[in-house]
Amino acid sequence: MQLPLLYVLLHFFAGNVAADYSPSAETKKVEPTKEAGATNVILQSKDGGHTWQDISHLLPETEERMGFFAGESEIYLSTKGALYHSRTHLKTPVWEKENLPDLKNTSIVFNQSGVIAFSNDGHIYRKKPSSDSDSYRNWLPIYTDLITHSVATIFEASDGTVFSGTGKSLSKSTDKAQSWKPVQKGWVDNIVESEGVLLATGQNGIMRSTDNGDNWEWGISEGGVGIAVERIDGGFAAIVYNTRTQARSIHTSFDGGKTWQAIDEGLQPSKNISSVKQLGGYLFVGHPDGIFRSSDMGNTWQRVHAGFGNPLYASLKFALWAPAAPVEKVFKLYVSGNVLYAVAVSPGC
Repeated sequence: MQLPLLYVLLHFFAGNVAADYSPSAETKKVEPTKEAGATNVILQSKDGGHTWQDISHLLPETEERMGFFAGESEIYLSTKGALYHSRTHLKTPVWEKENLPDLKNTSIVFNQSGVIAFSNDGHIYRKKPSSDSDSYRNWLPIYTDLITHSVATIFEASDGTVFSGTGKSLSKSTDKAQSWKPVQKGWVDNIVESEGVLLATGQNGIMRSTDNGDNWEWGISEGGVGIAVERIDGGFAAIVYNTRTQARSIHTSFDGGKTWQAIDEGLQPSKNISSVKQLGGYLFVGHPDGIFRSSDMGNTWQRVHAGFGNPLYASLKFALWAPAAPVEKVFKLYVSGNVLYAVAVSPGC
């Protein structure tokens, strides 16, 4: 007697998923729910992804478009009408409200001169040292000569050069932001630097400069935008969107961004891969199927926390010719000190 096609497909794909994501291959985890409520909004791990703690109940506010930012020793939480910060060394976050005006889509960057906050409409502030006696005015306006209403990023290079990325161009200043010089057309966002090499995400992928940002070339270009670029030990890691596969691809480079190697062969292809981070000797990836960890720079991956979706259904959609169920959330990863944070965000963020 022949088995029904559906039963065969279910049995086949369930077996494959169980092989890829068997419980024995995962460490102790907090199982996420599918509700974007007060649980599983933010997780933290202080032991390299071995165990996770849900710290969502400690949030001062919970909003759909919550911003999270991580520096070396502190983290920031941005909501629609407020900005909070906490120290990383605490057992669990203790959120303190910041006195920052012009709170409209506030973003935080951590530069060598300190913590900088900026909004999309062009307001930019630097936080004063905590030892300053004037605690009320602890954020001061900076770069007031930068005339723009679309700030995507502010980056300070090791030699003091300041870069401002917008939705239309990238500009640089070598005189402490008194004057600005356009150096690249098009949307530019995340910028990192290592040993004289600058890399940035842009509208065509990952771009590279070796002359302090005066000239740029595309290091990775797969038809889509650059999603993320990070410094790792001995090189860089990056995520770009590949228009041929219609998925985000993950790469590493260990020659200053000249050549790149794909490291996502062991992961399910997805257009919603959120982030790649290094903590200690591990690489971590935020993926709709969960949080994955690699101890060999991406040659193999182990899932250390479940995701919000069901990988069985993701596989069955191809077999049954059914539309894919929408991915509700994906964990985006952040590193602060020796703590790894996983924040639930909407796909594509």
